[in-house]
Amino acid sequence: MTSQPGPPNALVVALLYDGLCMFEFASAAEVFGLARPELGDDWYRFETCAVEGGDIRGQHGVRVRPDGNLDRLDAAGTIVIPGWKGVDEAVPSVVLDALRRAHARGARLLSICSGSFVLAATGLLDGRRATTHWRYAEAMRERYPAIEVDPGVLYVDEGQVLTSAGSAAGLDLCLHLVRRDRGPAIANHVARRLVIPPHRDGGQAQFVERPVASRERDLLGPVMDAMRRRLADDLPLATLAAMAAMSERSFIRRFKASTGTTPADWLTALRVDRARELLEASTLSIELIAGQTGLGSATTMRHHFRRKLGTSPGAYRQRFAAQR
Repeated sequence: MTSQPGPPNALVVALLYDGLCMFEFASAAEVFGLARPELGDDWYRFETCAVEGGDIRGQHGVRVRPDGNLDRLDAAGTIVIPGWKGVDEAVPSVVLDALRRAHARGARLLSICSGSFVLAATGLLDGRRATTHWRYAEAMRERYPAIEVDPGVLYVDEGQVLTSAGSAAGLDLCLHLVRRDRGPAIANHVARRLVIPPHRDGGQAQFVERPVASRERDLLGPVMDAMRRRLADDLPLATLAAMAAMSERSFIRRFKASTGTTPADWLTALRVDRARELLEASTLSIELIAGQTGLGSATTMRHHFRRKLGTSPGAYRQRFAAQR
């Protein structure tokens, strides 16, 4: 299997600390540290570092021996911050200085879950959009008002600085970076090895503690399945509500309680995801893809790509289209 060239500096270094969040760390290690000989010799190199000397105590009685101290960050192309000791725990100034130096020389900084508070403390998120676990979003807003906190997404890519939401969203972000570096075919291959979807629909708002009655799930489930199957069809709110045997008002309220978003936005996200797949894997024109996915016209498709992905369909295809 071939891929587009990876980043010029393929060294990924994870920052370890006492109380290490093991799931977050393991997510990064699995994506970037596992040998993948079937993908060639230029896969990522994965190392670890810590400010503390000796072994690092992780959660659940695990001990990890880092490869070195913070000097490792000086050579990294990508630095992963897999969570943090706690949102109220101060970050040592030597760590902040090392991250700022790395950013200044062009390294990418990636945080998982509460690791975003480490990046926030550097000041590098000021004036940028970022996310964190939904439980911590309000705390981040209060402490760092210069950051545009978006608690409704799984991850945010600001180019050189990337943040993800709760623990499992770290896998989404790591896969996104693989996709950005090496193309969709390689990212999809890694996702299959992990037995996870290469894209997850929606954002973390759907995981906020919001109990949904089983009857409601039974009513919405078939409607959502129909929406997935009929992306190219005109599906007005009245039609969807009738499928669920609800009034339009009740349908909107219950749909948002279940998914964290409106039926229209949820359907648009599905359509954009399908359009992404066609841009990556086919030579169909943007106009044809817009029609096949229910986005209507190339103009409408460009609007939704700008709004949801921050890019145009043409630029997305140029960046992510599989090698043909």
